Amino acid sequence: MTAITASMVKELREATGLGMMECKKALVEANGDMKVAEEQMRIKSGAKASKASSRVTAEGVVGAFISADGKTGAVVEVNCETDFVAKNDDFVAFARNVAETVTNSNPEDIAALSDVAMANGSGAVEEVRKALVMKLGENITIRRFERYETTTGNLSSYLHGSKIGVLLNFTGGDDELGRDISMHIAASKPKSVDASGVNPEEIETERRIAIEKAREGGKPEAMLEKIAEGTVNKFLREVTLMGQVFVKAEDGKQTIEQLLKSRGASVTAFQMFVVGEGIEKKVEDYAAEVAATIAAAQG
Repeated sequence: MTAITASMVKELREATGLGMMECKKALVEANGDMKVAEEQMRIKSGAKASKASSRVTAEGVVGAFISADGKTGAVVEVNCETDFVAKNDDFVAFARNVAETVTNSNPEDIAALSDVAMANGSGAVEEVRKALVMKLGENITIRRFERYETTTGNLSSYLHGSKIGVLLNFTGGDDELGRDISMHIAASKPKSVDASGVNPEEIETERRIAIEKAREGGKPEAMLEKIAEGTVNKFLREVTLMGQVFVKAEDGKQTIEQLLKSRGASVTAFQMFVVGEGIEKKVEDYAAEVAATIAAAQG
């Protein structure tokens, strides 16, 4: 029987990122063979990740990365089960590394990303994810990403804490303008750059509601279309980046479109991720749970 030393445990722990006792147990089972122990731990971490995969991941962080030349970048949402894990340094670093990996490798989708080698050299994305699941004890998923590459423009990113992330593709202007626009997007949450990017069904819904409200208010039929047009235009100003008033406008009136024009700049595209957006979270009723436990004990 090979003696398992502290240095062996330390080496395996550094290689896998897993707990000390798990590493020692694996080395004992592998009779001290480091390679076998590591392989077995990867197998087990995969099994643990599989068991956790059914649990809802509505917490997490947004990670962003832009290449040194400012021409390529990505933003990614990585989810976990609790806010506690979302604040873990290893989890946050994983999200940032995934964003860098997407930037460098340009995977087609999440499935293709799984087999890509992490930018920091720690292994394939899926292997690293599974190891992190085992280490932190929660389901972890890479939900979505967006990657931009430009030859004539520039990229900017902004993270509001770790819950909102923006990636901006713009031309003209400078880094300060890019950051200001990115911050505005995080604060005002536009749906698209301009009206062309708004879902026609949403526009039609606003038009229909405006007409019915005006009709119920006793407005003449001849005025309904004009009223609806005004309502739709107001809606588009509120939900499009170009129509919104810049959050830092000194006069409280300057729109993003006017700001960009004054700087000789334009926005090509943007992507904003809000952690957990659209994911149905499980609401825990702890009072009811306690009451049920007491009733069962009395019962």
